[in-house]
Amino acid sequence: MNAAFDVLIIGGGPIGLACALAAKKAGLQYIIIEKGCLVNSLFNYPLYMTFFSTSERLEIGGVPFVSINPKPTRPEALEYYRRVATSHHMHVKLFEEVKTVTPNAGEYIINTDKGVYHTRNVVIATGFYDIPNLLDIPGENLPKVTHYYKDPHFYATQQVLVIGAHNSAVDAALETYRKGAQVTMVIREGEIGSRVKYWVKPDIENRIKEGSIKAYFHSSVKAIRERETDINTPEGTITIPNDFVIAMTGYQPNFSLLEKAGIRLSDDAKKHPVYNPITMETNMPHIYLAGVVCGGMDTHVWFIENSRDHADKIIAHIKDGA
Repeated sequence: MNAAFDVLIIGGGPIGLACALAAKKAGLQYIIIEKGCLVNSLFNYPLYMTFFSTSERLEIGGVPFVSINPKPTRPEALEYYRRVATSHHMHVKLFEEVKTVTPNAGEYIINTDKGVYHTRNVVIATGFYDIPNLLDIPGENLPKVTHYYKDPHFYATQQVLVIGAHNSAVDAALETYRKGAQVTMVIREGEIGSRVKYWVKPDIENRIKEGSIKAYFHSSVKAIRERETDINTPEGTITIPNDFVIAMTGYQPNFSLLEKAGIRLSDDAKKHPVYNPITMETNMPHIYLAGVVCGGMDTHVWFIENSRDHADKIIAHIKDGA
């Protein structure tokens, strides 16, 4: 049976789009399957998020990204990647989720919730933003708890507990505080994370120092209830009144999809997938990884700017083997 596509790309984020651009340039028949909207992870970022990278480092396929800001914002990034996709007439199937990737007589059969596809090569560029790292504590499933932060206005005048000490948590704490929320942070470590954006880090540290934002360091949330939260601190367990919990505890790749496709993961907690860093091919022939998914639980290793070249590596290897 002849494969319908030379390349099927799972994930319509920036790196998935970069892979499609490289495939198109190489004359390969490709398709992108994305379970959400175009660049779904970026769409779900906080409304006012500012990227750490400058715009030229977020460019894909040699298409210029012009920003009016030193650091581009979420709306600018959405506009840029949408323009890239539409101006290049990219073949994208949105709101369609890949369920299984199955080898069959020299090709792969891709089953989604809407159809079946055949392809010679698979690129998995699914990122890591879809599955939150859970706290596994009582009350985590209450409606007042979220692992995704969007808009600070929602929390105006409320008592908000923010869990975490990295960029997402710091942004949530500062933005909700400035919309009139009473903010408390619970931080497992003894300080704000070292990878917090350099122009934001002094802001959160000063707000904590002056007492505008209360922070419990070396602490963890023990239990969440409708109107209050228990916190384990070095001085013992305390209970504070609380309306909402924003648990910025990080996210993880879709390991289930990788394992069902036959991709080996490391035995330790990092769950690093097996792949060749030169070609990006996994232990499964003709299945490639691109972008953040390559890092397993080390989700801070790969970004748009340092994984854009995965697209060229993958397509070059596919062309060499054609």
